[in-house]
Amino acid sequence: MPTCHWHKLAPPAEDTRPETWMLLLPLTRGILRSFVLSLPLLTWNQLTQQTVPPLAQHQRVSLLSEPSDEPKKFDPSFKGPIANRSCTDIICCLIFFVAILGYFAVGIIAWTHGDPRKVIYPTDSHGEFCGQVGSRNEHKPFLFYFNILKCANPLVLLEFQCPTTQTCVSKCPERFDSFITTHAQLIVKPERWKYYTQFCKPGFNDSTKTPVQVFRDGDCPAFITPSKPFTRRCFPDLKIDKGVVKVANKTTFNGEDGGAVNVTSLLEGAKGANIVLDARQVAMKIFEDYTKSWYWILIGMSIALVVSLLFVILLRFIAAFMVWLTILLVIAVLGYGIYHCYTEYAQLKGVSGSEVTISDLGFQTDLRVYLHLRQTWLAFLIILAILEVIIILMLIFLRERILIAIALLKEASKAVGCIMSTLAYPIITFVLLLLCVAYWGVTAVFLSTSGKPVYKVFANEGTCNYSMKTCNPKTFNVSNVIKQCPEAQCLFAFYGGESYYHRYLILFQFYNVFLFFWLTNFIIALGQVTLAGAFASYYWAFNKPADVPACPVFSSMGRALRYHTGSLAFGSLLLAIVQVIRVILEYIDQKVKGAKNKLAQFILSCLKCCFWCLEKFLKFLNRNAYIMVAIYGKNFCTSAKNAFFLLMRNIIRVVVLDQVTDFLLFLGKMLIVGGVGVFGFFFFTNQIVLFEDKAPTLNYYWVPLLTLIVGSYLVAHGFFSVYAMCVDTLFLCFCEDLERNDGSPERPYYTSPELRDILYKKEYDSPQTPQMREE
Repeated sequence: MPTCHWHKLAPPAEDTRPETWMLLLPLTRGILRSFVLSLPLLTWNQLTQQTVPPLAQHQRVSLLSEPSDEPKKFDPSFKGPIANRSCTDIICCLIFFVAILGYFAVGIIAWTHGDPRKVIYPTDSHGEFCGQVGSRNEHKPFLFYFNILKCANPLVLLEFQCPTTQTCVSKCPERFDSFITTHAQLIVKPERWKYYTQFCKPGFNDSTKTPVQVFRDGDCPAFITPSKPFTRRCFPDLKIDKGVVKVANKTTFNGEDGGAVNVTSLLEGAKGANIVLDARQVAMKIFEDYTKSWYWILIGMSIALVVSLLFVILLRFIAAFMVWLTILLVIAVLGYGIYHCYTEYAQLKGVSGSEVTISDLGFQTDLRVYLHLRQTWLAFLIILAILEVIIILMLIFLRERILIAIALLKEASKAVGCIMSTLAYPIITFVLLLLCVAYWGVTAVFLSTSGKPVYKVFANEGTCNYSMKTCNPKTFNVSNVIKQCPEAQCLFAFYGGESYYHRYLILFQFYNVFLFFWLTNFIIALGQVTLAGAFASYYWAFNKPADVPACPVFSSMGRALRYHTGSLAFGSLLLAIVQVIRVILEYIDQKVKGAKNKLAQFILSCLKCCFWCLEKFLKFLNRNAYIMVAIYGKNFCTSAKNAFFLLMRNIIRVVVLDQVTDFLLFLGKMLIVGGVGVFGFFFFTNQIVLFEDKAPTLNYYWVPLLTLIVGSYLVAHGFFSVYAMCVDTLFLCFCEDLERNDGSPERPYYTSPELRDILYKKEYDSPQTPQMREE
């Protein structure tokens, strides 16, 4: 009986279109068909095993074949990745190299104008750095606020600058004192005058000035309080004693006008100054934590490296045991997590302060504060319970497919074991990504610090029309501003500029971000093509491992760089554009949230969801397109089209096997990352008795912990991505093998009998001869 084919019903109109546009219409039609048919196809084998003849099932699957991409015909000369190939997507390759040259130009411009000292050192009111070697402030590393009470001013939120004079000092004040009292006792206690004037403007020592004149000219602070340095800034040494805020055991002190000021006002001022700190200089504190814990982070990542390597080696010999052990351990860990969260939640019942909500508490740099809230443990409990239920349900409904996926992993293990150098390739990818991230980060820092000091008038907006206007500190005292606004001050506000370069600085930042995404996607694509070419060489070797070519990894990488740089650049460019759009949407979403526009938020949410789905689809399509590029050496569009329709003709296997295998590998990564993360948490919070005296003292323990978790995930992902790429490559090669060959002596299968038994099901895979395909 002849089978039904789409090309006999309706000749394809898109075949006459240019090659680039040939991909669009079939892709759209194929995507819609795959979504519509995916549900019945998932259960097709189970529903038709006893009721529908195999030939009818074959007809059903044949309807998935598209006219524009016929199954591959038998080719006796085909022996795997084609050696005779030519350069592809040359135009995109040229654009890519021009973009890289432009990226280097942006970096040179940024390094010429930027000054990272603006991030490292605090800046006084004159725009000079505190503690900078070789400057007059070399021995004055701390920044002192004349009147920290003004840091509670709303201007702090607008300009991220405290509207009071700031000067560099050698040490922070250690006692209470006021200028009026010190000036009155100048003759009796000259050492008191000398101590006080070190907190005045540099060079001030004019005892003939009255306190009124000193305050008018802003030469000295009206008072000083005991302070301690915090990220090189002097903040009041506030302490809470039985709910009462105190400084040096005092609750009040004499203010600028001689009246009593409550210490809680200092607390508000310190909070305002902390807004500036959080907005501009919190990186210094994080950097300090990294300097104390970097070697422990490396040790933790090394543990993740050893465990991941041991895991993949054991997977080679005892795949079934390792997979089921991973599943059981993940279920056990989640179960213990649910029990622990419930225990903590129950113990906090009735504890004072535990009923405070997370939204009322706000953001706290010490994350341990949240562990004293019942709401935190309730949220953890719900999340873990949902994950536990999802995994258990997936195990119940996918138990048979898991067994098939385990067998597929065994075959992948044979390929990895034959080409052990593939396990080392993620190191090359990691180093390239590290260089890319480092270049992006350094360029971003230099671009953000390439502005010039901008000074603005800080005064009462109600009485001074010049408030927040730019000013020149050198001529400010003789300008009209000081005449009309005697209380006004010309203070350093931020770094910026009005030059041509500074006006277009935002474009340089955008270009830096865009090239960062493009390069990172290109590096990942290079790794995928390299591994795909190596594993394809293994699959299409008839006598394994004797026929596997020498150095398949380096040969595949050489082919990718020599012939297909343009194709890799094209695929990574598409992905980079979508990722940049997602970043822009996130930025707009943050802006719209303040306006509370429900319609705009709804539209943005829809757009974010659509582009998230588009990014996932492009990653899936690119990955399979790169496999076809590695095998056949075609351009990106042709390879993407061929890969897509090949998967559509085998949609049952794609859903049944490929995604289940990815899920099992994901569980393995989560187990390794979770184990290292839990160990890191107990270590950095000093809860391991054996290492209690060796753990570093940190400002934010979550800084090295998050770094360790992310680093461990990248390490584990590097090893498991080799297996994932191996499975995908073997899967596509197997589908090609079934279409090219029929298992006869003249056209034997290249796949192993074990893999053929796994994937080749007679119920829905009717062997097709060339004559049957032509009917």
